[in-house]
Amino acid sequence: MSSAIIPSYNSNHTKLKDYTENDEEPTTRRIRLLSLHLNPLPDHHHHHHLLQLESCSGRAKMSVNAEKLSGYLRRKHRDIQERVFEYFNSRPDLQTPIEILKDDYRELCMRQLVGLVREAGIRPFRYVVEDPSKYFAIIEAVGSVDMSLGIKLGVQYSLWGGSVLNLGTKKHRDKYFEGIDNLEYLGCFAMTELHHGSNVQGIQTVATFDPVTDEFVITTPNDGAIKWWIGNAAVHGKFATVFAKLMLPTHDTKVVTDMGVHAFIVPIRDLETHKTLPGVEINDCGHKVGLNGVDNGALRFRDVRIPRDNLLNRFGDVSRDGTYTSSLPTVNKRFAATLGELVGGRVGLAYSSVGVLKIASTIAIRYSLLRQQFGPPKKPEISILDYQSQQHKLMPMLASTYAFHFATVNLIEKYAQMKKTQDEQLVADVHALSAGLKSYVTSYTAKSLSICREACGGHGYAAVNRFGSLRNDHDIFQTFEGDNTVLLQQVAGDLLKQYQEKFRGGTFAVTWNYLRESMNTYLSQPNPVTARWEGEDHLRDPKFQLDAFRYRTSRLLQSAAVRLRKHTKTLGSFGAWNRCLNHLLTLAESHVETVILENFIEAIKSCPDASSRAALKLVCDLYALNRIWNDIGTYRNVDYVAPNKAKAIHKLAEYLSFQVKNIARELVDAFDLPDYVTRAPIGKQSLGEAYTEYTQYVGF
Repeated sequence: MSSAIIPSYNSNHTKLKDYTENDEEPTTRRIRLLSLHLNPLPDHHHHHHLLQLESCSGRAKMSVNAEKLSGYLRRKHRDIQERVFEYFNSRPDLQTPIEILKDDYRELCMRQLVGLVREAGIRPFRYVVEDPSKYFAIIEAVGSVDMSLGIKLGVQYSLWGGSVLNLGTKKHRDKYFEGIDNLEYLGCFAMTELHHGSNVQGIQTVATFDPVTDEFVITTPNDGAIKWWIGNAAVHGKFATVFAKLMLPTHDTKVVTDMGVHAFIVPIRDLETHKTLPGVEINDCGHKVGLNGVDNGALRFRDVRIPRDNLLNRFGDVSRDGTYTSSLPTVNKRFAATLGELVGGRVGLAYSSVGVLKIASTIAIRYSLLRQQFGPPKKPEISILDYQSQQHKLMPMLASTYAFHFATVNLIEKYAQMKKTQDEQLVADVHALSAGLKSYVTSYTAKSLSICREACGGHGYAAVNRFGSLRNDHDIFQTFEGDNTVLLQQVAGDLLKQYQEKFRGGTFAVTWNYLRESMNTYLSQPNPVTARWEGEDHLRDPKFQLDAFRYRTSRLLQSAAVRLRKHTKTLGSFGAWNRCLNHLLTLAESHVETVILENFIEAIKSCPDASSRAALKLVCDLYALNRIWNDIGTYRNVDYVAPNKAKAIHKLAEYLSFQVKNIARELVDAFDLPDYVTRAPIGKQSLGEAYTEYTQYVGF
């Protein structure tokens, strides 16, 4: 970035004397002087004065073409998203009102889905395998219209449909594809039980093979095994993919062998009459905190018989005589392969969560530009986004939204490549990446939705401005498709496993390349000269930023491994893991932040438009320095960052927030969300119309 955009921190007015008169060891003093000559300390008084001048004059405002930036952000599948938006804009009868009863909402959500598929002709199921990036683009657009609709569509096509495509074989695709695609076969995904959610291997529902009738008998052995929170089950579903332990009788028919968790297609309602089928008991999970357009239900099975062909048999099959065959040798390998095929749900949630963050930040930032409050004496009031406190709330969030966008786009590209090639390394790669990004992004978005609401004051509390419904509907993203805390543990476990492999002479997998390259470098003692460099060029250098992120992750990984080894001797492996759990979660988050930054930097390099590239570089610098400052204690504890450098990082992060504020309007405009999609009066693109629509809404 040129100095015309960000004034240099280096100043000829620095007084070296102020920093060298302390009592010091001669060596330390020489290093300090050398450091100051290489990168003089800033004149903070001069910098503060400059900030004030630019606040008044707006002289530092960067030129950004929102249309070109949007073209880079949405260069894929923009057309299909616009078809979704335009369809719902043309059908006011299908738009979700602010106040609606649960049962009415469920019926509306069903009509929205039918309209999208049968009237608008948008058929997402075709893209689940053929073109996953297009499928996820549809999911994001539909979720922007109504999050309940996005989830209902995901249950139908990602979960129920995806399980048939990914866990079944040709006979299942031939039989069910068309009915799933055209919504004739509405279905559910029955994995979670009352007593078991994240621990899928612990589920208790059983599917026992009956060789006499050539059927499986699906049974709920106790109340803890009732399938719970099953989307589409309470009202609309006709089929369910039921996850159960496959039990095979031996020659002694009283003894059965547990072959592990498998998936089965179980009809739950009659296709013609829609009546619940014999042996199936369905109850309604009731009113929820959010997503009340989705009909979550509970399922109990009382010896329900299904044909042997209803076993989704890609990874394990049972012959007519009861013989079990599988290409995978162990229960654990079959289970891992089964869950690995369902990773698309996590990919979709991470991507959709960024879509929610885009809407919320757009509304909050546009309102903050519109709302004027207080100001200098006898002068016009200023916008609340001119206040440093408001910038502190919203600008790092905007930077994170951009960072998450590029990271999740990269994840989708990897996922699509994985589906095409079935490459084992990519499968492992996507599994770990999707777990980390889904957890990190959804947790960040959940917190940000509350910050956006607060940033908009009283008007943020009005339901019509959407923060309440966005917050409530999104909240469960932190839990389903894998609880976030559990997913972060998976990431940490994967890092530790690869760390151990490295010391056995192996190499790190694709995703963690930077650790293979960096462990020895980053775990050596920090350079005492570099630790004091605080020039703007240095702090905004992607190499410094990436090195800082990688150093933190490397140290956390090494120290976690050491602690686990130590505690395992006295507490055992489970006890040691639990003793180090917070450390492990921090490690996983640090790693995910590193991967996000890497993706952002690569995206900037690939951006063809110079003004867009400059804007993205500014936003990326804010993302990186804000994260470093948020964890400055870690860097200070190991002397990776000296006190003067920590102070410089903080000041530069604040200044970058101010710079991003100057182009905030263009940055949110580049998300290209029409007013009829954001649907918040205070978040109108034309700021002059916001209050007008708001007053009309309440009847003036």
